[in-house]
Amino acid sequence: MTGWTAECIPDQHGRTAVVTGANSGLGLVTATELARHGAHVVLAVRNTAAGRQAARRIAGDVEVRELDLASLDSVRAFAAKVAADHPVIDLVVNNAGVVLLGPRRISADGFELHFGTNMLGHFTLTGLLLGNLAAARASRVVSLSSITHKNAHLDFDDLMFERRYRASAAYGRSKLATTIFGLELDRRLRAAGSPIISVLAHPGLTRTNLTPRAWEHRGRWGKLVARLGLLATQSVEQGTLPQLRAATDPDVRGGQFFGPAGLWETRGRVTEARLSREAADPAVGKRLWAAAEDLTGVRYL
Repeated sequence: MTGWTAECIPDQHGRTAVVTGANSGLGLVTATELARHGAHVVLAVRNTAAGRQAARRIAGDVEVRELDLASLDSVRAFAAKVAADHPVIDLVVNNAGVVLLGPRRISADGFELHFGTNMLGHFTLTGLLLGNLAAARASRVVSLSSITHKNAHLDFDDLMFERRYRASAAYGRSKLATTIFGLELDRRLRAAGSPIISVLAHPGLTRTNLTPRAWEHRGRWGKLVARLGLLATQSVEQGTLPQLRAATDPDVRGGQFFGPAGLWETRGRVTEARLSREAADPAVGKRLWAAAEDLTGVRYL
């Protein structure tokens, strides 16, 4: 397989990066590669014991900070401490997420858990760190999408799935919302003349700890499906390359979207990925942005 690899990452010395969900899977590989190339990396994790264990596996300059994206109080506390300790932040990688959680669950703030964690938690975090990003010379925000966003739809009358809940649909909606957020953020940054860029990536079908965990409550059949699904996935190292390119390639432009090139964007070398029509619609972006501001109380640009 040819194309962009982790060896293409330029020198990251002097840069500070915040990576959410950095204790395992895509987040751990992202943090490891950024640190290996010289960045100071803040591992933003819900479980600090797991974060410290991950930090011991990383050869480089890292620190562990507690962040629960399902709690806006936790997001605000994290952002306040990191912003004070790191006046200049060069990169925020919105990587963490929850997937296919079975029965409907809500966050500490009363949001449907997928939407509250994957989208609103990261919306809040990015907004609170925007000033620190603006202080850097060439900063960027990377948000993690999913191929599931292509089959999802935002129902603005029921964003939190209070009527008829389906876990897979809720996850897809949260990733569609995350994708729309990343694109709308870049539109607003460009309109404001900001040097910050917002970029998106998705990992295709990648072997992480999320898929088996999501199916473990579904009994023998669910566990069998999870095992069979793992056979069709690519390695976490390969699946992380789209977000690493989005985070580090100096030629990346704001609003670009990276993913795997092969087999309907499920695996393979890194290329520019395709957006769903709804994700790319600026009118939907404006409407979601207004809703997110109302739900979180965070105002951007």
